[in-house]
Amino acid sequence: MPSASTAASTTVDAAAAAVPASADSRLAPGGPGYRRMSFALFLAGVATFALLYSTQALLPLISTDLGVTASQASWTVSAATGGLALFVLPMSALSERYGRRTLMTASLVVAVAVGLLVPFAPSIGALVALRAVQGAALAGLPASATAYLAEEVRPKALITAIGLFVAGNSVGGMSGRVITGWVAQEWGWRVAVATIGVIAVACAVAFRLLLPAPRHFTPGSPRPRALVRTVRDHLANPLLCRLYAIGALFMMVFGGVYTVIGYRLTDAPFSLPQGVIGSIFLVYLVGTVSASTAGRLVDRLGRRGSLYLAGGTTTAGLLLSLADSLPLVLLGLVLITAGFFAGHAVASSSVSHTAKEGRAQASALYQSAYYIGSSAGSTLGAVAFHAGGWAGTVALGLLAVLGVVSITLFGTHAARAQAARKPALAH
Repeated sequence: MPSASTAASTTVDAAAAAVPASADSRLAPGGPGYRRMSFALFLAGVATFALLYSTQALLPLISTDLGVTASQASWTVSAATGGLALFVLPMSALSERYGRRTLMTASLVVAVAVGLLVPFAPSIGALVALRAVQGAALAGLPASATAYLAEEVRPKALITAIGLFVAGNSVGGMSGRVITGWVAQEWGWRVAVATIGVIAVACAVAFRLLLPAPRHFTPGSPRPRALVRTVRDHLANPLLCRLYAIGALFMMVFGGVYTVIGYRLTDAPFSLPQGVIGSIFLVYLVGTVSASTAGRLVDRLGRRGSLYLAGGTTTAGLLLSLADSLPLVLLGLVLITAGFFAGHAVASSSVSHTAKEGRAQASALYQSAYYIGSSAGSTLGAVAFHAGGWAGTVALGLLAVLGVVSITLFGTHAARAQAARKPALAH
């Protein structure tokens, strides 16, 4: 059955089968253009996460300034991630027509422009609306980036390349929260958000100057019927559906924890100032390492083994974070962050590896599920915190990790059953 995109995807796959690796013109580590491409997409990841979560570390200050509850303030995060989740699939279709690099550039330009307006929001309603538009604009970047990598990078380097893009996400998330924490402590949350907007401008300009022009993209037609067929085919693939669910559940944990952690650390027994709370997000550096090494982890443990390890690491972190000791809470956040970013890098790269056609739509569906998980985690994490304190947020996270492990176990049993059927069919 034909797919919406895959003029690009099928051309690349056919070329890979027809020529030896030495003649493959796609980018590879050590080759010309690979470092520029890696750094450009790293900066795009930095800008995306810095803008997307620019208000997360500032929620206590926003609550105080605008006179709203934690649950209401959390919508400044949920609206952005929800907007991205809703628009990532339509944006991926546009990338098939107008090109990955063009759409990524346009997404960053619009998101940055909105980001410069966010500090002037007069009310929580206006702030949430601007954040929703910003999230929708950013929707053109994640799925287009992974599709660009799948087309322009050699298959053996794909997991590493995607891991570097995810690492840029972690750096953006970390730097955005650390910078906003210290700036907000001195000048308030509005100046802090404006600072992130200026940083994103610099990232967007450097991204456009550095990213190599695509050489293996063939424009496709964003016909609605073709798009529907492609999406239907992906959703009929059990492995892809499991990967989508895993991404959503991992992000539910992460979104819930980091939306609420600021409220917990401002309360007794910690009572930390805003600048110190912002610095807590330096643990994102652990995510940078775990995401960028996901390829080696998969080589040693396999994809499912890596997901089990990521789930176990996240669980250990959640349980440690229950302690009323700041060092143990920090260690818990380190483990949660490492587990999340490793799991996300493995799941997202598995989507690109599994989808032989319609890669942009396959990646878009993953990103949609991923950010739906983020929105749900941000909102439900705040509700759970209001109802049961930090223990309520941790309980929500443990349920989500249990879902990840259960889905991975199901996939393991399904793979074994399929392998057992093949010899029987041969006889």
